[in-house]
Amino acid sequence: MISKETIDEILQRTDIEPLISSYVSLKRASDTYKGLCPFHSEKSPSFTVYPKTSSFYCFGCGMGGDAVTFIRQMEHLDYPDALQFLAKRAGITIIDDDNKNYVREEKKFNRDRMFKMNVDAANFFHMCLKADNPDAKNALSYFTEKRGLSIATIKHFGLGFAPNSYDSLINYMTAKGYTKDELVAGFLAGKSDKGTYYDAFRGRVMFPIIDVSGNVIAFGGRAMDNETKPKYKNSSDTPVYKKTRHVYALNFARLACAETLILCEGYMDVIALHAAGFTNAVATLGTAITPDQARLMGRYTKKVIICYDADEAGQKAAEKALRILSEAGVEVRLVTIPGSKDPDEYIKTFGKEKFKDVLNDSKIVFEYKMENVLSKYDVNLPQDKIKIINILENEISAVYSQAERDIYIQMLAKKLDADPKSIKADVTRISAKNAKAFKQGESEKAKQIALGYKDEINPDFSKAPAIAKSEEVILGLLLLFAEHRKNVFANDLLCEDDFFTDFNKRVFAYVKDSYNNDDVFGDPNEIFSPQEVGRITKIKLNRMNLVNNGPEVLTESIKTLKSSMQKKKAEKATNEDDLLKFINGLRASENS
Repeated sequence: MISKETIDEILQRTDIEPLISSYVSLKRASDTYKGLCPFHSEKSPSFTVYPKTSSFYCFGCGMGGDAVTFIRQMEHLDYPDALQFLAKRAGITIIDDDNKNYVREEKKFNRDRMFKMNVDAANFFHMCLKADNPDAKNALSYFTEKRGLSIATIKHFGLGFAPNSYDSLINYMTAKGYTKDELVAGFLAGKSDKGTYYDAFRGRVMFPIIDVSGNVIAFGGRAMDNETKPKYKNSSDTPVYKKTRHVYALNFARLACAETLILCEGYMDVIALHAAGFTNAVATLGTAITPDQARLMGRYTKKVIICYDADEAGQKAAEKALRILSEAGVEVRLVTIPGSKDPDEYIKTFGKEKFKDVLNDSKIVFEYKMENVLSKYDVNLPQDKIKIINILENEISAVYSQAERDIYIQMLAKKLDADPKSIKADVTRISAKNAKAFKQGESEKAKQIALGYKDEINPDFSKAPAIAKSEEVILGLLLLFAEHRKNVFANDLLCEDDFFTDFNKRVFAYVKDSYNNDDVFGDPNEIFSPQEVGRITKIKLNRMNLVNNGPEVLTESIKTLKSSMQKKKAEKATNEDDLLKFINGLRASENS
């Protein structure tokens, strides 16, 4: 659909280092750049950008490729939309062969149109909140009187009201030219088994969800009483929205946040905090925090204060959040709100200055965990005191920094009136034991990786690791060197049937097609997933790092591959022959 010339122009105008730097903090390392991978949680940088080849690769998770691959994975876009994203960034207008604005025909829903559809829906809900009828007045009263929000705050967050009607939104949106199927795809309407369409949100106050680029991507709806179930109804995943990848109000908080984000549980907590002047408050979207959300927050801050409800469910969620945020390399602190269930309620009762004191009294992770453990046991009972020490010694042993460990050891010893030297000896012993277990686990993991176990990209690898490795040597040489491609394809030295693993067979076909097209490589993103492009990048890097990539290596690898495949086919034929003989024997026995 998009000409190669246009794709080449997009890539030529896209300098990969500045592009990735807008998402990842990079540091120069010789002729490369390194940083923490945005696609998995890590504390030591394994993500590398190669400006000379306009590529990137993460040695931790295996994600790699070019600018298109990066944007596909970073922004969760498919291939054409990633090209559109980069084209807009580079000031390029994509056109098709008929000189019309590019539209992917096989794609049913256009992202830009869906963004506009959500804006129109948000305007509808906001207009309904201002309508002159009892239901609308009741909804407005919920915000202003029950929740204490000002009209300015309501406008700022674009809050609205969904009438208790089966088709009011549908009628409004179809009059604007949207189809009912588009409304269903955007979770603005539903469709019954009988084919009847109905509004997805009815009789609820509405919260538009906006991404960091300012696009309205989804909605949350809250019941105005305690009887209606569910209390909250949120958009399901749509072509422009994945709830595990977005954070509510981050579009506002990122502009106000210099050092810290305040992580709350719900929409109203966030809005109440913003109204009180705490404009760095955010919330997850009807789900427990995910690694994607943690890494997204980590792009805008290095410290998060978790401010969840004081009930048991809230504290369990806080425990999970601190773990996931810590794994994403974010500094975490936690607050316990005294005498109140949530931040909104506390501010209404005691005021914003008192809440500021609560934030200032936030605790580091170990202090928070220590207080939690102490609340469950009696320090005056020897057996309980031993349990407390054992639990917290294990917590301390998991800390990487020795200086940080020493601080926690002193805190624990002082709290329990114990000998810090004894606690330190225990922590050292536990750390050594855990380190040994970790090394054994990593060694076993490395063996499994080498043998191709749990390889989701090339699941055939583990069935014949030696053959798969030979295939990767050949592919690396073909991907990197034109002389090897000419040798193989001009002389018909290999074909797809010479490959055992399906993934490597596909990569070979891609290289062959490129050679037949004047030896010009097509964009791998067009036919491979981002994860598969990452594997192709790894195959190339493995060969680039070796000194000997001459014709003798190619010749020997082809010889090894063909020999191994002949043996494999012979084994298969023998097994099939033996199976056939066994079946025929059973049949003969039954007949007799």
